[in-house]
Amino acid sequence: MSIGVQSFVEAEVRSVGRSQRNAEVFTALENIRAAGLPVLNLDLIYGLAHQTPQSWLHSLKEALKWSPEELFLYPLYVRPLTGIGRLGRSWDDERLELYRLGRDFLQSHGYVQTSMRRFQKATLPLSSEPEYTCQLDGMVGLGCGARSYTRRLHYSSEYAVGAASVRDIIGEFVRQPDEAFGLVQHGIYLSDDERRRRYLLQSLLHFSGLSAAAYAAEFGTTPEDDFPQLAELVAAELAVWEGGVLTLTPAGMEQSDALGPWFYSATVQALSAEYEWK
Repeated sequence: MSIGVQSFVEAEVRSVGRSQRNAEVFTALENIRAAGLPVLNLDLIYGLAHQTPQSWLHSLKEALKWSPEELFLYPLYVRPLTGIGRLGRSWDDERLELYRLGRDFLQSHGYVQTSMRRFQKATLPLSSEPEYTCQLDGMVGLGCGARSYTRRLHYSSEYAVGAASVRDIIGEFVRQPDEAFGLVQHGIYLSDDERRRRYLLQSLLHFSGLSAAAYAAEFGTTPEDDFPQLAELVAAELAVWEGGVLTLTPAGMEQSDALGPWFYSATVQALSAEYEWK
């Protein structure tokens, strides 16, 4: 069971347009724990308006009172057309400071980091992660706005961030006939090059890293030949090769959000530049 608390400081939650109260959150967490579910995940956000290192630590400490099996720490993303986006403010410097604070706090309290965002209790076997290989297995997202993918196709329902456009999409989603749910309306067919890029990123962004042997078994080539810029990561001490596996260093992990755009193909970069927010 995963619950998006985001913050245990009510004013910080209100800053992103949510009206939840801690009393409701505590009741939900009590019910989840009472149900005896084996894994509880809490989502928290850092970089919220008015958030300070002290208030961030407060949220982390409150979260650990529930002894969650895992936590996801998400940086605040500011999108165009959202209320925060219209403010024209940036929290980049604060986000990095808060990321490091959260990472160090959780690691000092018995959690191991498996990606930039995910932290798992060190007492649990790492095999407790789902038996799922995101590089090769597909994913089906259910509901309006959910993303899905197969080995060759990445698709979703229509997407928007503006309130009016979101309402229009939800209305159309509800009105469509049942047979329409079997059709993909918005997506991209992945070329061999795009498949390689997705495989590389999904491997590298996880603490288990990019296995050169597994990559070669899937594509018949080596990651070093396909992506010579990997040498730049090693030279900058953002990644290291050990036993044929490329993993990010702590410095690389904290900058891993930049890896996606860095490895985008020219085609995807052009599509992103042409995209019109609504």
